[in-house]
Amino acid sequence: MASEFKKGWKVVFAALLATACGASPIPFNVLPLVMGPIHDEFGWDYTQISAATLMWGVLGAMLAPVYGGFCDRFGVRRVGILSMLAFILVFASFYFVPDWLPGWYMWWAALGLVAIGSTPVTWSRAVAMWFDRHRGLALGIMLLGTSATAMFVPHFVNFAINLGGWRAAFPAATVFALFLAMPFILAWFREPRPEERPATLEQAADGDVVGLSLRQAMHGRQFWILLVSTLLISFSYGGAHIHMAQMVELHGFTAGDAATVMSCVALGILIGRLGIGYLFDRFWAPGVAFPAMLLPAIACYLLMGTSTSFPLILFGGFLIGVAAGTETDIVAFMTARYFGLRHYGRIYGFLYAPFGIGSAISPMLYGYVRDTTGSYDLMLTVAVVLFAIGGAALLALGRYPGREQLSRRDV
Repeated sequence: MASEFKKGWKVVFAALLATACGASPIPFNVLPLVMGPIHDEFGWDYTQISAATLMWGVLGAMLAPVYGGFCDRFGVRRVGILSMLAFILVFASFYFVPDWLPGWYMWWAALGLVAIGSTPVTWSRAVAMWFDRHRGLALGIMLLGTSATAMFVPHFVNFAINLGGWRAAFPAATVFALFLAMPFILAWFREPRPEERPATLEQAADGDVVGLSLRQAMHGRQFWILLVSTLLISFSYGGAHIHMAQMVELHGFTAGDAATVMSCVALGILIGRLGIGYLFDRFWAPGVAFPAMLLPAIACYLLMGTSTSFPLILFGGFLIGVAAGTETDIVAFMTARYFGLRHYGRIYGFLYAPFGIGSAISPMLYGYVRDTTGSYDLMLTVAVVLFAIGGAALLALGRYPGREQLSRRDV
């Protein structure tokens, strides 16, 4: 462990900051806090406001394999830097969103076009190549960035909203990317040279890392199991996170209480990231992931109704965070373990796509259920079932493939 982290800790730290400040967590931690003010000012309902994530999520998901392919071909450093800069510019420009619903959607669509390269689709490839025996823990540390975002950004954004209105939330959130993440990305983030790779990392005869092509991966059941599981779990999780503040307020608590619950979600993400990553390195990952996916099902049950006590809501928020902490670890870790690293970017991009699509559609459906029934209970009931099915599906992945299976080349 010491030798891998001695060589790769700078890259992990830079990737952690990049993940924290990029387009994966920032929009999902800003939108819950501006939904109410936007609803009050423009009169748009929660379904209309939430539908913006569909524009960003679906476009980003469709482009994730493209950006992943760019990473495989041109290197993660170049793709990550350019996409992070584009994310900063576009998200800050949300300050100028007009009182015109199509304009709101156009801004989110622009974000989807340029920002997917500032997500773990990019950062995880480099980290996976610096680590082998402790890859799960390293990826978990990298993905702690989303937990750090959920812990600190909502409070900072809430301060910015109180100071300058909901519009100020967007440029305020990009301050972290510009002044915290970018200096470390420029200084430390890169892929390892061949001689810097872990000695245990399996390499092909041509000196490159082993791994299946996208076509080969798609011919196996593991690819489709991961894809379906990711879709089901993200479909359940995305809306629960986005609408968490509204759920808390429906139970009679304040916006400040909601921010506290969001911080508890972040704590769950942190525990999920480190704990699950550590366990993935030591045990069969699907066997770890399945029980972890039952925890957010419990959370959805706790969040139903309007009279749950605040401690139980905090506990439910924590368990929802565990789901987020586990799910992105599952995709990143199992892509490397089941398909290798040679074409990691494209394969991970395709498997990240259902995560983006499910997370994008989910908030709109949660909002629709809220608008039509007055509560989130129906959607939370569906989420209980989907978390359980999505976790159980992973048990069908089977054993990790050996070097010979990962060294097969397309003919």
